[in-house]
Amino acid sequence: MLPRLASASLGALLRPGGGGLARTLASAAAAAEGGAGLQFCVVGSGPAGFYTADKLLKRFGEGARVDIVEALPTPFGLVRSGVAPDHADTKNVINQFTALAGDPRLTFLGNVRVGRDLSLAELRRHYSAVVLCYGAESDRRLGVPGEDLPGVFSAREFVWWYNGHPEYRDLPVDLSRTSSVAIAGLGNVAVDCARILLKPAGDMAATDICSHAVDQLRSSAVKEVHLVGRRGPVQAAFTPKELRELLGLQGVQVVMDPAAFQLTPACEAEMAAARMKKRVFEILSKARAQERQGDRSLHIHFLRSPAEVVEAEGRAAGVRLERTRLEAAAAPGSDQKALGTGEYETIPADIVLKSIGFKSVGIPGVAFDGRAGIVPNKLGQVCGEDGASADPGLYVCGWLKRGPSGIIGTNLVDAEQTVDVMVQTQGSFPAVAAQPAGAAGLRRLLQQRGVQVVSFADWQRVDAEEVRRGQALGKPRDKLTSVEEMLQIARAA
Repeated sequence: MLPRLASASLGALLRPGGGGLARTLASAAAAAEGGAGLQFCVVGSGPAGFYTADKLLKRFGEGARVDIVEALPTPFGLVRSGVAPDHADTKNVINQFTALAGDPRLTFLGNVRVGRDLSLAELRRHYSAVVLCYGAESDRRLGVPGEDLPGVFSAREFVWWYNGHPEYRDLPVDLSRTSSVAIAGLGNVAVDCARILLKPAGDMAATDICSHAVDQLRSSAVKEVHLVGRRGPVQAAFTPKELRELLGLQGVQVVMDPAAFQLTPACEAEMAAARMKKRVFEILSKARAQERQGDRSLHIHFLRSPAEVVEAEGRAAGVRLERTRLEAAAAPGSDQKALGTGEYETIPADIVLKSIGFKSVGIPGVAFDGRAGIVPNKLGQVCGEDGASADPGLYVCGWLKRGPSGIIGTNLVDAEQTVDVMVQTQGSFPAVAAQPAGAAGLRRLLQQRGVQVVSFADWQRVDAEEVRRGQALGKPRDKLTSVEEMLQIARAA
């Protein structure tokens, strides 16, 4: 869990010359009195964005205004494009965000990409403060030969493809010519990809998965899926619920190397310290002991590290794996390291998915740590180019703040922390330079540039059309994947 600001900075607040507790309390009181005239912009409409908007409205009161700027015509970020189609309950948070969008103090401006339609500097001129919440749009690399061959995708790209993200609707996935898929990674995203590839197409067709993905699944020739991880079953990152769902698929054999389940004292200590690790190990052990019949198979390769994507006829055809061994960490509490043994084996793979972590990207006008994939910050307040001083009026929340970790609810805690800092530092907010301020001025600027801004009411028309089309197919919705078609529906009003 993220540290709460109250405990993290109490010493600083009490130090003479450090701002003082009185100043902080005065700032909080001023915020509670109405935040009159304060204009806030949140960049990104995923969970981090909506939770931040909610906290801003609550903390700064009736006089505050919050605008959410989103690059796509559709809101909700990874709730729409990242959550698995067969996990409908996880998407129920959309109802909460939709209710928030009905607050007259909040304005949604979709189809507006910062860095394309306007610069961050231009955006900031219209607001008292800006909070960057735009998430992760890139991926960590394996760093092995053959990684850029046709047939190699990131798991994010594959997920965005089957979930209908407009930028990935044309991803060159051909499951009719694919018999084996290798997925590098042992987290929940890897599990989602494996489950969707192995689950009966008819079951998936009743979800909100995109029609183009359903067509591919119906014609799929996939017979085996390989999950690959550098470390062992104790260190696997997937959670018990998702693992049970994958291992419980009917007609799927589960294959694992018994040698990977020989525990070292260090592994025993890890399980003793973390109940979830022990539960995952028990679920895997039970699945390994069961006899299963089926025409498809799931292979989980522990203690294996991808060393090369093997090429045949100009595209991916397999993955060369190096066997690894675990070395206990020198420092207590540190992770065990996976070391190569120099022994290799090759598994077949017509498609290779890289699921080793998402990564955010920077935009001009703000400092960015490319290695960590985050905007440098102190409890959500963005640091300047020198990495020490604050950039007044600029804040960050979500994966862009902490890296790609946690669940949807983690962003709520993260938003609370960032808005706490905003309350304490509101004295440093710059004066709004542009007139009119906020959404009115932004709309005027974007109209001059020929940008069609999508309001939340516009989105609701798109939403209604998706639901209408889905009902005809016996599914919750049939997602639109063309931005131009979405804009046409929005314009029809």
